[in-house]
Amino acid sequence: MTATVTSVILAAGKGTRMNSDLAKVLHPLAGRPLVMHVLDTCLELKVHQKVVVVGHQRNQVEMTVAPWLPAIAIQDKQLGTGHAVLVTESVVTGDLVLVLCGDCPLTPAKLLAELIAKHTATGAACTGVAARMPDPTGYGRMVTDAQGRLRKIVEHKDADAATRAIDLINSGIYVFDRNHLFRCLHRLRPENAQGEYYLTDVVGMLVSEGLPVELVVTDDLASVLGVNTPNDLATAEKLLAARKGAVA
Repeated sequence: MTATVTSVILAAGKGTRMNSDLAKVLHPLAGRPLVMHVLDTCLELKVHQKVVVVGHQRNQVEMTVAPWLPAIAIQDKQLGTGHAVLVTESVVTGDLVLVLCGDCPLTPAKLLAELIAKHTATGAACTGVAARMPDPTGYGRMVTDAQGRLRKIVEHKDADAATRAIDLINSGIYVFDRNHLFRCLHRLRPENAQGEYYLTDVVGMLVSEGLPVELVVTDDLASVLGVNTPNDLATAEKLLAARKGAVA
């Protein structure tokens, strides 16, 4: 029997670095809000269920995503990515949980299909998307063992010099077995520089339990581009235009 997939789209943040009153996921890319591009990808992927996590400017975000008929989960306080996923527990129905970022609009469905396929084929508890980046500043680092398996993810602000030298970055895109995910999320503690509940800490928990954690590595940096600043948005516009030009 084929496992059902729920996509959880994180769309609750304010996005202070955008220097705008508008919620980050509502900023337009090619004339459409960022989060719409992510929902389009979920539609192409034909996931079993879509869940959108809302918080900042909740009503506007809910109205924007309504045509895709997602379930809504409310994150009243933005306490980190782990907390954002935890608030979806009561609405998620899929066997697998595909975590996506509402500000990462250029991830192709093909890459997500590859992610899910590897996760299923290897029997992993979690599989993440990583990318090699020439300048990984600001991104979480993927720390792997000699066989290339993921051991832990360290956020940039918590990383020492040796870890910051790693160029394999965390995209924030994962697929988890539902039961393992929520079991670990309930055990999270905000013991880090940000004082937040990190979804990335779930990976370390799974590894410590001896459960397999796999990686899909992409060399297409556009696929993992998160829009955090106006410059990022301008870059995304150029990349999307180039992609459409290549298809035309």
